Amino acid sequence: MNFPWNDTDVTASSGVPLAVAWLGRTSTDDRQDPTLSLPRQLTAARNALPGECLIVAHFYDVESGRMDLDARGRGQAHELLDIPIARDGGIQDLLAEAERPDRRFAAVICESVERVARRTYFGTKIEYELEQAGVMLLAADEPMPQLTPPRGGRARKLATPVLTRRVKQAVAEWYVLQMLELSWDAFCEHTEQGWNVGKPCYGYRAKKVPHPVAAKLAEGRSKSRLVPHPVEGPTVTHIFMLRAVQRLGYDAIADRLNLESGKHPPPTPADPRRALGRWSGSAVREILKNPKYTGYMVWNRRATKQGGKNNPPSEWIWSPRPTHEPLVTEEVFQAVTSTSRSRRGSRSTAGISNHPQAARVYVLRSYIFCDFCERRMYGKSRMGIPYYACEPDMRSQKDRGDWHARHPRSLWIREDDLLDLVHKFFAEHIFSAQRVRKFVPDNVVPERLRKELLDLERRLDNVLVQVEGHIPTGDEEIDRDFRAQLQARFADLARTRRTKAEEAAAWAVNGGLGGDLELLNKSSNLAALDEELQRKLFDAFNLELRYSGDTDEVLIRVTLGNCPE
Repeated sequence: MNFPWNDTDVTASSGVPLAVAWLGRTSTDDRQDPTLSLPRQLTAARNALPGECLIVAHFYDVESGRMDLDARGRGQAHELLDIPIARDGGIQDLLAEAERPDRRFAAVICESVERVARRTYFGTKIEYELEQAGVMLLAADEPMPQLTPPRGGRARKLATPVLTRRVKQAVAEWYVLQMLELSWDAFCEHTEQGWNVGKPCYGYRAKKVPHPVAAKLAEGRSKSRLVPHPVEGPTVTHIFMLRAVQRLGYDAIADRLNLESGKHPPPTPADPRRALGRWSGSAVREILKNPKYTGYMVWNRRATKQGGKNNPPSEWIWSPRPTHEPLVTEEVFQAVTSTSRSRRGSRSTAGISNHPQAARVYVLRSYIFCDFCERRMYGKSRMGIPYYACEPDMRSQKDRGDWHARHPRSLWIREDDLLDLVHKFFAEHIFSAQRVRKFVPDNVVPERLRKELLDLERRLDNVLVQVEGHIPTGDEEIDRDFRAQLQARFADLARTRRTKAEEAAAWAVNGGLGGDLELLNKSSNLAALDEELQRKLFDAFNLELRYSGDTDEVLIRVTLGNCPE
């Protein structure tokens, strides 16, 4: 460990104590108490220094030693703790002062070299920067080198201490990596077995199970599985249906839920102080993006040690099979995911946008896409005539693809031409007499409901057959009881049939017509409908227009039930 003495250094040979700075670090993530750990590290450093040395400055941080060096020493975690050591700064302040000619110290001591950094690269980098500034890095758990310059020469770097330090740094880094790998594997197994981590998501509640480890059970700890919440669970299903069937935006769904807040209670965040007391678009979005509602346990959706940023789906850990009762089907979840992609940047409500520059409405906004770049075309007026335009920034390097060379600088198409095509398409292909007659039973009402209705009809017929074929026994009391039981059975089946018929009608309305019973009657002349009704109809059929600038053609795509056309 080279110690390049110079004429300005104050050493023990002049009778003045050698000034030393102490460097400490602890992390709140390793179950250490910084108010105890840091004073212990300081005491260990004092005890290891020779008598001619004196600690004159204290630098410490409460943070992970695996962070990049540029990010180190910039946190405020120490301010939240009552640490009984006056702080001169963190690692960045230490390195900055080491470069100054008026620095207060000639050496730096730490309890152990892994306190400097948990990564060998950053630990040796800090050691090198200090050495270049003429400051030696000492460790309390290593033999103390010669601190005063020998007569007739400089202090020399000793091979064995360097090897010992590098081995210790490598072992420390290996230990952290091994613990992270073991912890990762444990969380994966925990997820595959269906155990929940953290607060249950909205719509579920925790079913606590005694912890299988005796020591943790003695501490009162438990594990939990997800079970549907009796009130919140149906709300989650309702939210997914509003998104998948009616394709409403996040804010529009939140507005509907707030109209029935008693039936659909808003979620409560982990920190109750942040509760809004109402539904918001962001709360709806979090629910629609959570795959746990499909019945699978999913972990690692967020990087907890990186500010909670969202990880890409490729990094999520899924259980191999469902582990709890689902609130939505996988098909509905996928439909919502595709709806989110197609609706990105659009809104559900009719009327003029609240943007200050908005001057008019565009009936087909959010439905038309450019076939070159896959971007949504936006409304724009020229000489009072409404158009839909695509004008990407051709200078931008972001998201460049094969389309870039073929895409015109500006691509426009008139709204009235598009509306004529759309209205004609719906009149001829959707609301023709033949299509209307078969639309509801064939494309909207689920097969399950149709089978249940047919079964109820059969069972009602059986009851009627028993009534018609009954031969009196001659015992008036027995015959009266028999007729009463048949009547009760018939009434019960009739009520069930009526309920199922109403459910089928609701599916027909919500699944095909966006919730408006009058749309079928009005659909013969779509141009006469106002913007709100037209957009409700377009949303019900998942309308999508793709404009090809090469051929000046428009591809119209709608979805009937689960069958795109």
